[in-house]
Amino acid sequence: MDTRQNTDKDKESRIDWGIIFCVLMLALIGLASIYVAASHDSSATSVTRQVASQLVWYVIGIVAIVVIMQFDSEQLWKVAPVTYWLGILLLASVLIFYSRVYYLNTGAKSWFSLFGLTFQPSEVMKPAYILMLGRVIVEHNDKYPLKTIRSDWLLIGKMIGWTIPVAVLLKLQNDFGTMLVFFAILGGMLIVSGITWKIILPSVITVFALGGTALALVIPQSGRRILEHIGFKAYQFNRVDTWLHPSADTSNQGYQLWQSMKAIGSGGIFGTGFNQSHVYVPVRESDMIFSVIGENFGFIGSCVLIFLYFLLIYQMIKVTFETRNVFYAYISTGVIMMILFHVFENVGMSIGLLPLTGIPLPFVSAGGSALIGNMIGIGLIMSMQYHNKSYMFGEDKEFS
Repeated sequence: MDTRQNTDKDKESRIDWGIIFCVLMLALIGLASIYVAASHDSSATSVTRQVASQLVWYVIGIVAIVVIMQFDSEQLWKVAPVTYWLGILLLASVLIFYSRVYYLNTGAKSWFSLFGLTFQPSEVMKPAYILMLGRVIVEHNDKYPLKTIRSDWLLIGKMIGWTIPVAVLLKLQNDFGTMLVFFAILGGMLIVSGITWKIILPSVITVFALGGTALALVIPQSGRRILEHIGFKAYQFNRVDTWLHPSADTSNQGYQLWQSMKAIGSGGIFGTGFNQSHVYVPVRESDMIFSVIGENFGFIGSCVLIFLYFLLIYQMIKVTFETRNVFYAYISTGVIMMILFHVFENVGMSIGLLPLTGIPLPFVSAGGSALIGNMIGIGLIMSMQYHNKSYMFGEDKEFS
């Protein structure tokens, strides 16, 4: 009996309750915000259905965390290629079996629809992609312990090589927003992979220069014609126009952003109060959920939300350094970049700081696909402390 109790206590001590607390608080904020959005936009029956549906997705996400926690670093290493290619298969399949309804509404072939349930495979592809890049980096650094410019460029080529299939399939799906998330993950993992700053710094400058050039080309019609030849779509130009001039067309293309900014502004410092909504915002239960938080809970409530995200990131970093396993370190970096980019982009687009991209707010926005992908990421982080191994296939692998 004592042995069983000691085993149970040992398992509990290996669970990171700080991460669980942050995710739980974000989930409660999400359920409350979805309830507010649905209460003012839907019938009473629909409100119950939406909140119950999201609650079910949270339960499924918790199960996913528990399952992923059972995998240690060696097992994650082995399944990384399997999950990656399974994700690629799903991304390719959705191009054939995509939801026609979602395609008509969004122009993106990125959703499966079966018996009334929808699923976006790119969301679960994110943790699979992170695992694969983590394995690629560890394998490369083991093979080239002495760093050179040539070996660094070789690693960059390998990482880009594993990214190209994902980027091509997302391009065919017309899902530019999700593609940006993968690029953010790639960028973060490149920085911590040990590549010299003689390559990183010029690359960062080049990326910003290209971004600035693309933005400059969007403004004149001659520039837009150039961008059209390399694959830019009309809706992407419209989103940039809305971002640059949110008050220019508040009844058509800029309506959603303008309403979101009005809702957040009306919240003031302390908010209008729970379930007190006076400004309608389209799709505020998912992509624009931050407008609900800003309106109901004001600047103070919005700061509490952002603080919870930073607390979550802090807990992830803390666990990573306590574990001292390089494979886990790269996994952690990918998960952190995934969540950070989602938060930055979603909040930024809601207040007009960034263009609209349709990226949800992690653990808060309505929807199952993104939630499950994020929960899998949390499971990967929590497996670190749960197994707490400071070795990698029989030898110590520390990082600083």
